[in-house]
Amino acid sequence: MAAVLSNNMNDIKQVSFFMEECRRMGLTVLGPDVNESFYKFAVNDKQEIRFGMGAVKGVGRGAVETIIEHRKDLKFNSIFDLVKRIDLRAANKKAFENLLLAGGMDSFGETHRAQYLNPDGDGITFLEKVIRFGSKYQENLNSAQTSLFGEETDETYQDLTIPPSEPWKNLIRLKKEKEVVGIYISAHPLDDFTHEMEHFTNISLAQLGDLDHLINRELNIGGIVNEVEHLESRNGKAWARFMVEDFSDQHEFRIFGEDYLKYRHFLVVNQFIRIRTMVRPGWTNKETGKVGAPRIQYLSFEMLQNTVETNSKKLTIQLDIHKLQSEKIKALEDHLKPFKGDKPIFFNVYDSDKKVKLTLNSKKIKVKIIPELLDELEEHKWHYKLN
Repeated sequence: MAAVLSNNMNDIKQVSFFMEECRRMGLTVLGPDVNESFYKFAVNDKQEIRFGMGAVKGVGRGAVETIIEHRKDLKFNSIFDLVKRIDLRAANKKAFENLLLAGGMDSFGETHRAQYLNPDGDGITFLEKVIRFGSKYQENLNSAQTSLFGEETDETYQDLTIPPSEPWKNLIRLKKEKEVVGIYISAHPLDDFTHEMEHFTNISLAQLGDLDHLINRELNIGGIVNEVEHLESRNGKAWARFMVEDFSDQHEFRIFGEDYLKYRHFLVVNQFIRIRTMVRPGWTNKETGKVGAPRIQYLSFEMLQNTVETNSKKLTIQLDIHKLQSEKIKALEDHLKPFKGDKPIFFNVYDSDKKVKLTLNSKKIKVKIIPELLDELEEHKWHYKLN
């Protein structure tokens, strides 16, 4: 799989596809790391696939080769160690910056990406200072300058102090990661919305390429808004073009007329949304009788953060009769107590041997169905379904 990924390194859609295939196969694909990655994708000692540094934009073969060459005997223990040892003529500022954004230096202790790239009062980032530090250090070393007492430059040249800084929010970190690689590596912005995407969407964006076979179907779509362009037609009517991305792909939507006026406040970059739509047949040309391309009719928009609570009518928990014990029922009751609400709970009590199922509802306990409740149930391995 590392070889397949390497072979498709210049086609980010294919890389994304094969990374998903790796996950399906149970293989771990890790982001780039200056101490472990090579130019192409490779397998480490733990049988994990490491992202190739050459797949990061702006990181040339020369930069990768000097990093690999100088870590042969001893791995880098900090960014200062890195800039002291590698050939800085082969690795420019852009290569450093993009490797950093892709997570290539995350293994350096307690530091995080924002610390290197947030500018100081003079508009200079700490990363720029570190590169200058490395250049100066190497100049001094090459000129064989020593102190009055003959001490080596290596012992007298002090590392800079890494400035404190607030870490980037998860979404900002991932967006910057995608800018330099083309895909999200360490996580996906929608990872926080797995319940919403699993239970309340019924189609992926990758399936919207051909709408002909979806005519008269209601589609529930979820994702993050990546781009928005508010426009005006020749007759002065406002409309918008916007891009939504999910785990599989991204898709451009267009919205006009009253729909635009009604839902435009949802069209904000980095907004997580769920859209209910219906695919309708295209308009018929009265003169030629030809039917145009299928069109999307918008039924509703909502923020993905509200989807579970807004759309869940009831919670049904599956119970195997052979595993029912009083302490287990008591534990379930304890898990549900913090989530009191007004939605009913049902229990599917089943006997898989006799192929019998009995559905019962709770008379005394009702719950507030929110993602935190679903997390609690999954953590304690309770099987459930939402309606």
